[in-house]
Formats: sequence, structure tokens, C-alpha cells
Amino acid sequence: MKSERKYVVPCGKCRTKVYCIQCIKQWYPKMSELDVAEICPFCRRNCNCSVCLHTSGFIETSKINMTDCEKVEHLRYLMVSLLPFIRQICEEQTQEIEFEASIQRVHSSKVGVSETLCGNDERVYCNHCATSIIDLHRSCPKCSYELCLTCCKEICEGRLSGRAEMKFQYVNRGYGYMQGGDPLPESCLHQTPDVHVEPSVMWSADDNGTISCPPTEMGGCGDCVLELTRILPDRWISDLEKEARDLVLILDNKLTNLRQNRAETGTDMLCKAASREGSDDNLLYCPDSTKIQEDEELFRFQKHWIKGEPVIVRNVLDKVTGLSWEPMVMWRALCENVDSEVSSKMSEVKAIDCLASCEVEISTRQFFKGYTQGRTYDNFWPEMLKLKDWPPSDKFEDLMPRHCDEFISALPFQEYSDPRAGILNLAVKLPSGVLKPDLGPKTYIAYGVAEELGRGDSVTKLHCDMSDAVNILTHTEEVLLTEEQHSAVERLKKEHRAQDLKENLVQDGMDESIEEPNSDNNKEDTDVSEINDSELLPSGIRGEFKMSRDEMQGTAFTCPHSEGTMVESGGALWDIFRRQDVPKLEAYLRKHFKEFRHVYCSPVEQVISEKSELCFNMSDGLIFLTSYALFLLGHSSNS
Repeated sequence: MKSERKYVVPCGKCRTKVYCIQCIKQWYPKMSELDVAEICPFCRRNCNCSVCLHTSGFIETSKINMTDCEKVEHLRYLMVSLLPFIRQICEEQTQEIEFEASIQRVHSSKVGVSETLCGNDERVYCNHCATSIIDLHRSCPKCSYELCLTCCKEICEGRLSGRAEMKFQYVNRGYGYMQGGDPLPESCLHQTPDVHVEPSVMWSADDNGTISCPPTEMGGCGDCVLELTRILPDRWISDLEKEARDLVLILDNKLTNLRQNRAETGTDMLCKAASREGSDDNLLYCPDSTKIQEDEELFRFQKHWIKGEPVIVRNVLDKVTGLSWEPMVMWRALCENVDSEVSSKMSEVKAIDCLASCEVEISTRQFFKGYTQGRTYDNFWPEMLKLKDWPPSDKFEDLMPRHCDEFISALPFQEYSDPRAGILNLAVKLPSGVLKPDLGPKTYIAYGVAEELGRGDSVTKLHCDMSDAVNILTHTEEVLLTEEQHSAVERLKKEHRAQDLKENLVQDGMDESIEEPNSDNNKEDTDVSEINDSELLPSGIRGEFKMSRDEMQGTAFTCPHSEGTMVESGGALWDIFRRQDVPKLEAYLRKHFKEFRHVYCSPVEQVISEKSELCFNMSDGLIFLTSYALFLLGHSSNS
């Protein structure tokens, strides 16, 4: 080792930088000594030294060069797309003011709406449904309970949807139980999870239409009438709607139909992702980043994006400098931070133990070592850990500036995805001083093995994302199990199966039939005991694209309002279901929930289902708020 430090390789280009043999092997494993001698990492702009890793501005992140005419066309397209939403907000506010005028028995022009005290760094939420409040809402003058206009309307119409909060406390029956053995003696006293249900209280408007603050059981004080208040200046929304409408007319609101007047998507940019019979959406738009012609492909992207289809962009890392996403390089960037306090905080992480579904503390170095070499429990069962939304801060750009620049420069369709200058990214348009959503980027780092374990796999549970997302697979690592581990896994799987049978978590012979769940979402009337699984379970889109491990690395997944990621063959495997299949998924889960396990591998005793339309109707239009994530995944791991 010491002899390797005696020998250095000078750069033949700059003739100033030199790299020792040991550093080349440790920090640039994909580069040979000849590669370094020809053009050193610093000249290639992918140097992994501490100084370079904490320096931004090496590369140009935005790759969009537009003429003034192109900017005008994009902005007009943005205004035409957003105008219906602004008009809807304006109409809702006008209706609420007229309703308030009827309560006060005055003309709507005489209604005074007080301004709420809200700082620029504060986001206002509805205390009942937790939806962000844009402007007009009702507030309690005593306890500051706040209610959005949608909930106000539901209360006045007597159809307020319930929001009973259920808190589950699962019993830790011990590690032996999680691996198919007997529970700890003291845990037998608590055979089922402790379920705490918040009481549901009837809440209705008074005879004159006023809404009182809810009782303390629902988070209010119950003493005052909710008053109409605003966040923005008076008539700001209505003035904005008028200005936008007039500006669109000036720019000629006969917007070119981009989807019809542009070339159709070629078959070479489509890949089969599903095999649904009688369906025209089995193919996904899958362009190659190196072959994208910006103008044409942007319109093709919009054609698929507006329909809510996932888009897969291949080889996005081929267009960047090649900065290393090796785990130890990222560890170096964080733990060798020039700020000693930040370095100390980053020296340990709180990871998720996928077997117990609980947080565990581990040193950052040991976590990354386990990512590349694997970790096992004492019985040789693979230990699956994962990090989500890491680093635990919205300052990724400050902690890892060089990686942040590299990531942003790799983003496809930067008109939408560039968080700094994307002309069609709404977050960029928000004025300075206004609290913006945390767009990331964040890292998702997960262990994994080639075979599915059945318990403790590092999977993301089925869920619905509330905003669009761009995900880039930046790194994979192959971890092979030994023969001893394979034998232990097979033996323990049998014990898991026996435990499932003992606890009645396995249901066989289901061939009953059921009608389609009612379109009015009346789930209580559905007899889940009669569900035919073959008819019920929808066929989702799967990311089983025929790519090699190297081809999958550097692929960008842009998925509108959907996320469900798993990995196969060193890449990312996604199960994405269509919006119209949500009722089927919910019905399937209501029937089969007893077959699943959750925290501490405890059987699931109850399933809670919110109204799906609350989150899925958001994706009926164009939503340009985009969040970002990057993956570092163990071989065939599930993120």
C-alpha cells in the first residue's frame, strides 16, 4: 500500500495534477492509469477530491437555449393550461363571498374579508383535510382553527367526509417471531395491535349558514363562528385571472394543437410495459436521451404526459460529466464536509430495517459498506436496510453541491424538470420570499438481493404520490449470496410459510366472483368475500424493459402522480397502476389484507381506506410541480 503511494500518475493534458496509484484504485475504480495519464479526473470535471466535491459551478446545469419567440410560445402554453384552474379558484371564491353576503344580508361588494397573519415562511393547511390553503378560507378568531372552502361547502351541504384518525401500535414479539418462530412470552398478552380511533363528531352548519368552530375532539375550541379570511391581497386572484385572460388574447389564444401538428411517436421510442387485452396503453414512451431532438421530443413528451402516462428516458447519465455516484464517494462528500458540525451529523444515519419496518441507527460508513458487501443477521438471513429522503434536509445543494449540479444537468426535458430555470416548472415561477415546496433532490438508497425473500424485502408499499416526480437510477451494486446463505433462506422461508398457515394468513381456492365496485365509491356496500381475484386485480405497468444492468443505470423515470419502485437484474422495477384501476386495487386489499404483515412482521388486523378521488383527481389536468429523486440500489433490490 505504501509503495503505491510512492508512484503517481501525471496528467498529460493539464500537466499540473497528479494522482497516486492508491487513490486511482480507491476513488476511480472505472479508470485505468492510462486513462488518468491521458486526461485526469479534474480535467474531465469528475474529480472526487473533497475540495471538488464541495464546489459548485463546474458545469452548466441548464442545457436549454431558447429564442424569444420560443419563450413566448412556452409561456403562452403555460398560461392557456393554467387559466382553467385560476378561473375555477376565482369562481369558488366568488361563490363563497356571495354566500357570506347572504349570511350578512348585504350586497357581495359590501363584504369585508379580513387578512390573516401569515408569514412568507409559513404554509397554511386546512385543519380538517390537511389540504394547503391558497387564499380564501374560514378561520376561528379564538383558536386559529382553519377550514378550506371545499370543507366549508361539504359542511353546508351536510356531506362532510369523515377524517377519523387511527393510530396503530404494533407489538414487538421479538426477532425470533419475525423469522417464523414463537413470540416472546410477554408479547402473548397483546395478540393484536393496539388500535386507537379518534371519535367521529357530527359537524354541521347553523340554520343561518354560519359554521362554528368544531369541538375540542376535532381540534377546535367550539366557542366561535368561523370568519371568512384571506391570505393574498383583496381581489388578487380575480385580477390575476383577468390579466391572464387578456394577455392570452393579445398573444392569440388560438394555440397550436401541438399533439396533432407534430410528428407521431416513432415505434423505436416505444416499449411494451403491459399486456392488457383490448387496451391501447400497453406501450410507454421511452426515448434515448442521447438521441432526443429537443423541439420534437418535447411535444411528444407533452402528448404522453398530458394523459398521465409514465415516461422512461434512457441513458441520461451519458450526457453528463461522469461524476461518481459510488457510495463511498457520497460518504466522502458528506462526512469530509468542510463544516465540522455537518460532518458530525452525517456520520450516522437512521435507516429502515425492512424486516421489522422500523428505524435503526447505523454509522454512514457501515451502511454504505453493507450496500456494497451485504449484511446478514446471525441466522444468515440477508439484512435489508434502506434510506429514504436522504440527506434529511432540504439543503442537498449545500451538502453535496457537485452531485446536485450533476443530477440537475442529467434531467431530461428541462423545460419542466429544471428546478432552477425550467420555463414550464411552476415552482420556478413562484415569487421570491414565498415558501416553495421541497423539490429535492433526495436520495433513495436500498440494499437488495436477486431473489425475492418474501419477508424483509426493501420494497416501497403501494401508494399514490401527490405530485409529479423524476427519478434517476444513478448506481447499482451486485451482492451475491453464499451457498450457506441460500440454504438458510430456503429453510427460513419454510418456517415463514408454516407460521403463515398457523396464523391463517394464507388463503387458497378463491374463485368467487363479484361485480365491479360501484363508480360512486360506495365501498361499504361491496361484499369483498365474493371478489374474483382474476377479474379484480388490475394489470399494472411494469418496468420489465429488456435492458442490461449497465443500460438500466442512468435511466430517468418520470411518473405522473404514481410511484411504486422495485428492482430486477440490477435495475429498477416499477409496478404502476392506472388511475381507473384504483377501485379494484382498494377492493383487492380489503379482501386480502389479512395475508399481509406490517411492523415487527405483525399481521395486519384492519385496513383504512380514504376516498381515492381526493388525491387522484389532482392528476386530471397538467400539474407542473415536480419533485426529484435519485436511486442508489443494491443488486435487484427493491426501492
